Amino acid sequence: MSATSSRTSTSRWRRPPADPRCDPLTTSASSEGLGLVETQRVVLFTQDDPLVLESGSSLGPVEVAYETYGTLNAAGTNAVYVCHALTGDAHAAGHHGDPDQRGWWDNLIGPGRAIDTRRFFVVCSNLLGGCQGTTGPSSINPTTGTPYGLAFPLFTVRDLVQVHRALAAHLGITHLAGAIGGSLGGMQVLQWVIDYPDDIAAAMVICSSSHISAQNIAFSAVAREAIMRDPDFQGGDYYTTGRAPDTGLTIARMMAHITYLSEAAMLEKFGRRLQHGDAPHFGFDVDFQVESYLQHQGEVFLERFDANTYLYMTRVMDYFDAFADSGAAGECLTNSSTRCLVVSFDSDWRFATEHSREIVRQLQSWRMAVTFREIRSPWGHDSFLLEIPEYHRTVAAFLDRTATDHGIE
Repeated sequence: MSATSSRTSTSRWRRPPADPRCDPLTTSASSEGLGLVETQRVVLFTQDDPLVLESGSSLGPVEVAYETYGTLNAAGTNAVYVCHALTGDAHAAGHHGDPDQRGWWDNLIGPGRAIDTRRFFVVCSNLLGGCQGTTGPSSINPTTGTPYGLAFPLFTVRDLVQVHRALAAHLGITHLAGAIGGSLGGMQVLQWVIDYPDDIAAAMVICSSSHISAQNIAFSAVAREAIMRDPDFQGGDYYTTGRAPDTGLTIARMMAHITYLSEAAMLEKFGRRLQHGDAPHFGFDVDFQVESYLQHQGEVFLERFDANTYLYMTRVMDYFDAFADSGAAGECLTNSSTRCLVVSFDSDWRFATEHSREIVRQLQSWRMAVTFREIRSPWGHDSFLLEIPEYHRTVAAFLDRTATDHGIE
């Protein structure tokens, strides 16, 4: 099964170069990587056969945007599912026509890279509730004929996994060689292992958490307030009015972006350097380089993301608590054959290493095979998007060893 076919995503949001979160920090991978790829779409649930959410609500139709790289083997066992983070999308690797504008995890995926597409069939899909081709708040509600807005049902990480599994089945995947995700993506991998312990051979949870802290919930709460208090939010029904809560979404993104970088990274990139000249302007406009950078990140974010999707995705993270029912989780995980890799970065203060250690403690308490690595990086939470040699070698070695043990050539 190849990467190309079907039609390209037609999201109303235009896509800027790669993932703007990591633009200034991205390093180039050593090999040329994948070439031209296309985003594909499929309807996985219909009005007659809807997706039943954990809340009990039903949703249909559900269309999913996804990309694939590499070739699925005859047994359907060499697939690696990539779960993206809060503001990611299906375009993880390769390019859509401009080789200089590549997918958000291009440095990790491709021929000869840590997730080697000469060996593995790689799948990445836009999340349920998204705004990059998968059914979400901006999609048409078949009941009303207008965009859902806040009428879109709330969903959970467990629901995201349900959709992933439906796509995997649609593609003919019988057993996953691996699943990998950073941040919210790692939460999906963890939930997948708990709910379906026999689905995945190698589960890779990168700088993630089994439940976010009060501090993280607080950041998300302020971001949501910025959006919902924007006069152009209009109760979430802004799609047909010609106005959208751009100011609120920009502020939310600027604040979130601060949490993605370490203090050392910001000091190295910006210090206290001024944006114009050597003397301060003594005003409240942009004066420091770091202010200009955050403002740019907020503005370009508007080109590719929807405010309502931001509300829903942050709420998904707030509610996630993988081991809330530890007895049920333990019952699923005991005797699981899945091997887990948990990775943290020492400068990540958004999901500090202690979050990862808690995941390890929980998994090992049910005698699961767990490998843990804390990797040195000055770049903070964004490290999972970057080409850090030890990190990539760790992922490659873990995936290679597990695949070899499962007879995947």
